[in-house]
Amino acid sequence: MTTNDATTETTATTDTTAATDTTAEYAPEHSPRLHWAKHAPEVYKAMLRLETAAQQGLEPKLRELVKIRASQLNHCAFCLDMHTKDALAAGESVQRIIQLSAWEESKHFYTEKELAAIELTEAVTVLTDGFVPDEVYEKAAQHFEEAELAQLIAAITVINAWNRFGVSTRMVPGHYEAGRHQ
Repeated sequence: MTTNDATTETTATTDTTAATDTTAEYAPEHSPRLHWAKHAPEVYKAMLRLETAAQQGLEPKLRELVKIRASQLNHCAFCLDMHTKDALAAGESVQRIIQLSAWEESKHFYTEKELAAIELTEAVTVLTDGFVPDEVYEKAAQHFEEAELAQLIAAITVINAWNRFGVSTRMVPGHYEAGRHQ
């Protein structure tokens, strides 16, 4: 074995060891600021009823894509953890979930109906202009019957409310099991 061969072998061994090292320390898990559901149980129960009502009539994968996209925009790690797991359990692909944050550059992963829902989700979630643009609403109206569109808007509104509870109280992601709140 030459010196170069020995160096290559040592480097390869080191790289393999580093790639499989399970002793790496992660940042500590933060604590929630407040267990809001415990202190406002009637509000929590009302939110659960609202969630159940809002998801009626919407296809499960579409519903989860909407929830994930709103949660990405609102930086709600708890809801991202939950709805990513629920989307996977509903049969959604990892690739479509990964591409969701860059959907405008990855449109070919989604149907026109899904794109309209995602765009509407962004418009309802980020109200910096003070309104949902007519063209965004009209595009969604072309792909959804009125009752389904009303349910979609309700689902978007509800996930935004959940996100605000999650972000303001710093709910801790990583412990949710798929399907626990469906």
